[in-house]
Amino acid sequence: MNFKQLGMSIAAVVVATSAQAADPKLGIVYDAGGKFDKSFNQSAFEGANRFKAETKINFIEVQASSDTQAEQVLRGLARKKLDLIAAIGFSQTQAVQKVAAEFPNVKFVLIDSIAKGNNINSVLFKEEEGSYLVGVAASMASKTKKLGFVGGMDIPLIRTFACGYSQGAKANNPKVEILQNMVGTTSAAWNDPAKGGELARAQFDRGVDVVFAVAGGSGMGTLQTAKEKGKLAIGVDSNQNYLHPGTMLTSMVKRVDGAIYDSFMAVKNGTWKPGVTYRGLKEGGVDWALDKDNRAVVTPEIEKKVNEAKAAIISGKIKVIDYRTGSSCPV
Repeated sequence: MNFKQLGMSIAAVVVATSAQAADPKLGIVYDAGGKFDKSFNQSAFEGANRFKAETKINFIEVQASSDTQAEQVLRGLARKKLDLIAAIGFSQTQAVQKVAAEFPNVKFVLIDSIAKGNNINSVLFKEEEGSYLVGVAASMASKTKKLGFVGGMDIPLIRTFACGYSQGAKANNPKVEILQNMVGTTSAAWNDPAKGGELARAQFDRGVDVVFAVAGGSGMGTLQTAKEKGKLAIGVDSNQNYLHPGTMLTSMVKRVDGAIYDSFMAVKNGTWKPGVTYRGLKEGGVDWALDKDNRAVVTPEIEKKVNEAKAAIISGKIKVIDYRTGSSCPV
């Protein structure tokens, strides 16, 4: 073998090794809401699936039905020497913190909370910004000027949605009244559609004609009840407009799919970094949904006003208060 052939052989080995190294081992752990919640977890799955479709690189997926189980599941995946594990939901914060410290060579991405470590990327969304937009839309669409909010688990994150929604609604019309209810105080609050429907029904009986459901699986009951009562509903996380075309005003889209897709791609490309990442309107992390399924109920006036508010938030002209900063909700 001459030097030229030897060089080509070495190059072939390097290329083959690089190709092999470019295929990371990836995992995703859904929270109690489950992969098919048509909302938060499903959005994460869709991001992972898009990555798989584009790269042909598979991923392991598991559901953790409790905080205790999350730690066991994460540790089990880490032992498989995965390159990155995505933990979906704030309930996995302590588990990620603990397991990441035990496996410093495994990277973790945590959605919706902050865990500290040199191998953790925490992704937070500016839910208040997207909620402000759907609040503007709700305020304009409402005939009774009474709006509803049905949250899942009563935690600061869900209060952040409610606060942003209120700010947007009252910026459009200060006289709007907003009724708020939470499904519960434990993780079971994400999986009780009957309670979600019951809370919405009670709000409709008090004059509410637009309701924003931020309750995971429980929100399915809220959206269904709005359809039955001929009222308008607002979906969350994923674009839920397709669930009940005609009674879905819009959805506050939270691009968990984008966060997961970007994280997986960064590991593949060798550009992944630890730290805290914030995704708001400017970063494409949140938005409102307008498509064929809600086009009929969104007037040109609503569309114009919401898009003006969106541009003003991105430019910094409108500052939306984040409830989690400790500031009391201004409305």
